[in-house]
Amino acid sequence: MNDRFLRACRREPVDRTPVWFMRQAGRYMAEYRALRAKHSMLELCRTPELSLQVTMQPINRLPVDAAILFADILLPLEPMGAPFDFAAGEGPVIFEPVRSRAQIDALRECDPHEGLGYVLEAVRLIRRELDGKTPLIGFAGAPFTLASYLVEGGKSSHYVRTKKLMYGEPDAWNALMAKLSNVVAKYLVAQVEAGAQAVQLFDSWIGALSPTDYATYVQPHVARILREVETCGVPVIHFGTGTASLLELQRDAGGSVIGVDWRTPLDNAWDRLGPGVAVQGNMDPLLLFAPKDVLEAQVRRILGSVRGREGHIFNLGHGILPETPVENVQFVADLVHQVSERA
Repeated sequence: MNDRFLRACRREPVDRTPVWFMRQAGRYMAEYRALRAKHSMLELCRTPELSLQVTMQPINRLPVDAAILFADILLPLEPMGAPFDFAAGEGPVIFEPVRSRAQIDALRECDPHEGLGYVLEAVRLIRRELDGKTPLIGFAGAPFTLASYLVEGGKSSHYVRTKKLMYGEPDAWNALMAKLSNVVAKYLVAQVEAGAQAVQLFDSWIGALSPTDYATYVQPHVARILREVETCGVPVIHFGTGTASLLELQRDAGGSVIGVDWRTPLDNAWDRLGPGVAVQGNMDPLLLFAPKDVLEAQVRRILGSVRGREGHIFNLGHGILPETPVENVQFVADLVHQVSERA
């Protein structure tokens, strides 16, 4: 098996730096768009055979060192009692936003084997299809990011309602975060039991918080999830965006790998995090639109900044955008392997 991704997660020597891309299965690929023309986003997520197809599309085309399950971070919300859909051009829309203590109390702490069994079946199918050649990463959304969608009713720029709840009704906030944390922890453990060989906790919007607010309102809940998942014995990637001021707090919350976005120099981030964790990142996704010479210079700069330290996983600082040229994604994956090849 190509295990360089798993070895890097454990900070073990590798023959070259492993590379994978967040949203590597998605709208920038013609194969995905062909499937999406026939099926809704939720149909792709809820049908294990379709999730398998989408997960495998980049594996069959790109020299990446890990597959990541095709799903969506919001999937646990529906069995909790908060159904949603994807509105064209607007992203996810929660049908009934959760903004009161009564609504929070009504949310169910669903069993992933029941409400999310289709995801676990997809994990099993993908593992069989990969046949030991490439590791599979499972994932879930972190509680703050999930809460922000639940409370705002969709994506937000300022998280006004979320922060009003957080600051104004801390008991209700903690009850919501506790429920989400219980569900996410069980969900990630169930993915590992189904065959995921690593998992990533996505806290995509956590950069909206100050360090004090993160430590007060979020870190204890995230730490509980990560402690529980780490007992499974697989690498756990702890990722967020806009986290330049939160890196040490994220490390303290847990995770064997810390994801770093493009706003923080990777060597600086690693110096702050210390030698006890691996580091994933951190190219700006928009660089994938740049000319090849600019792209090459940036890949070489990132690889040079970590000086061959054990435990680097090359990735973007967030997900691939839909308009991204596939040939540039392939160029970066090939270049990372070529430039980082160990003597």
